[in-house]
Amino acid sequence: MQQFNQNQSIMENNIKKQKKGEVMINEKYIRFDWAAKRMLRDKANFDVLEGLITVLLGEKITIDEILESESNQETEDDKYNRVDIKAKDSKGNIIIVEVQLTTQIYYLERILYGVAKAITEHISLGQMYNNVKKVYSINILYFDLGKGADYLYHGINTFKGVHTGDTLSINVKENDVIKMKTPEEVFPEYYLIRVNEFNDVATTPIEEWLDYLKNGRIKENTTTPGLAEAREKLQYLQMSHAEQRAYERHLDAMAVQSEAFLSAKLEGFAEGRAEGQKKGRAEGRAEGRAEGRVEGRAEGIKETARNLKSMGMHSEDIAKATGLTIEEINGI
Repeated sequence: MQQFNQNQSIMENNIKKQKKGEVMINEKYIRFDWAAKRMLRDKANFDVLEGLITVLLGEKITIDEILESESNQETEDDKYNRVDIKAKDSKGNIIIVEVQLTTQIYYLERILYGVAKAITEHISLGQMYNNVKKVYSINILYFDLGKGADYLYHGINTFKGVHTGDTLSINVKENDVIKMKTPEEVFPEYYLIRVNEFNDVATTPIEEWLDYLKNGRIKENTTTPGLAEAREKLQYLQMSHAEQRAYERHLDAMAVQSEAFLSAKLEGFAEGRAEGQKKGRAEGRAEGRAEGRVEGRAEGIKETARNLKSMGMHSEDIAKATGLTIEEINGI
C-alpha cells in the first residue's frame, strides 16, 4: 500500500506540473508529439526526425518526403491522442512513426494493421512482388504496454530451422543477378520505445533521445543526430504567440486526460482490491479443499500399492492397477 501511495503522489505531481506547463516550457523545448503533428512535416525540419531514425536503425537515413497518413486529421481527439508520420527514405523504404499517449488495449494488432496498410497502399494491383516496400514501424509509447524491463524493444522476422537452428536465406533476382536475401531484409521491423520506463542517465545517443522524449531535456553540447537540430528548431520561445497558446491548450488537454485516467485507475485499484480480498478468501478455501482431495487420492493410491506389494503382486501388475510408475512402486 505504501508503494501505491508513492506512485499515486508521483503521478499527481506530474499532472500538476503538466497543467502549469512546467515540464516542457521551462526547458524551452516543445513536446515531440506536438512537433511531429505540426513541425516535423516541414522539409526544413526533416533532419530532426532523420536523427531519431538514424539512431534507431544504426545507419544514416535521409527522408525524401512525408506521405499521406490517416493521422493528418485535425480532430480534437487526434491532437493529443495519437500522431503518425509516414515517410519514405532515400532507398524507397517506408517509415511509420507513431506517438501514442494513451492506453491502447489492442496496440500490437493496431501496429500490424498499420504496417499491412502501408505495404498495400504502395503497391498497385498487377505489380510484381519485388515492388513491395520494406516498412519500419517506430512506436513512441507514453503508456504501460505490458510487462517488460527495457525501454526499447526491436522486433524482426527470421525463419529458423526447427531441427537445425539455421537461418533461412532466399534466392532473389536483382539487376539480373541472383543473390541471397534474408527475410528480415524484406519483412517489416518494429521498434517499441517505452518512454516512461526510461530512468537512466543519458550517455548514449538513444538515451539522449529518451531523455528528450520523456523529460524535454537536450544537452547543450550534444552531437546525437537530430537533437542538435531540435535544440535549434523546437524551442517554445521561437513559436508565434498563437502557436504558444495552441500548444498550451494541448498541454492542458493532455493534463485533463491524464487526470481522468488517474482517477479511473485509482477507482479501479480500490474496487479491485476489495473484490480481490473477497474473492481471494473464497478461492483460498476452494483451493485448499481441492488440494486436499488431490493429496488424499494420491495417498490412497499409494496405500493400495503397498497392500498389493505386500501380497506379493508383481510391480508391473501393480502399475497397471494403480497408474503408478515402476520407480514409484519400488520406492514404496
